[in-house]
Amino acid sequence: MADARRILRLLLEKYPEPRIALNFKNPLELLVATILSAQCTDKRVNEVTRELFRKYRSARDYAEADPALFEQEIRPTGFYRNKARQIMECCRALVEKHGGRVPDSLEALTELPGVGRKTANVVLGSAFGKPAIAVDTHVLRVSNRLGLADSDDPVKVEEELMRQVPRDDWTRFTLAMILHGRETCKARRPRCGGCILYDECGWAEKFRYA
Repeated sequence: MADARRILRLLLEKYPEPRIALNFKNPLELLVATILSAQCTDKRVNEVTRELFRKYRSARDYAEADPALFEQEIRPTGFYRNKARQIMECCRALVEKHGGRVPDSLEALTELPGVGRKTANVVLGSAFGKPAIAVDTHVLRVSNRLGLADSDDPVKVEEELMRQVPRDDWTRFTLAMILHGRETCKARRPRCGGCILYDECGWAEKFRYA
């Protein structure tokens, strides 16, 4: 079994202050940016939200947006029709049920239209500073390769990681794992030879990329 605490220590040696790559100034901006980031690069999302956040300042602004115009404003992020609908419905719920404010609990966040556990945990961890493990594609892949988890189900992987990683380190662990997945433990052609976690890794294929 992989040693989660040792892996955490090694990751934080390489990434002492891991941060989310999405630009935001408040919980609403991070919520919107995270929805937009589905199947899109953070770089592209940041390019789109630079102007978007200047125009839309509140949940009500999004809720009352012109759907056709809003779709075009977020079009570069891909799947723009679905994302526009999700964001507008989510913000209507924020206005109607939460006075326009983004709630700071997993239960309340996941009740919002278009908000799953990953998005909710991203917001909890990076906008509210609460312990949260957000299982995106990078965390899912790296956790399975290391041997910290053995599942393709993000919820099961989240539960496995929550059991092994100290609660106070959940958010830092998530962000460091994302960085490691992007820079080293890539989906294709991982850089195993220079990986700081090589000796901790239980992935049978690592020898091919050493």
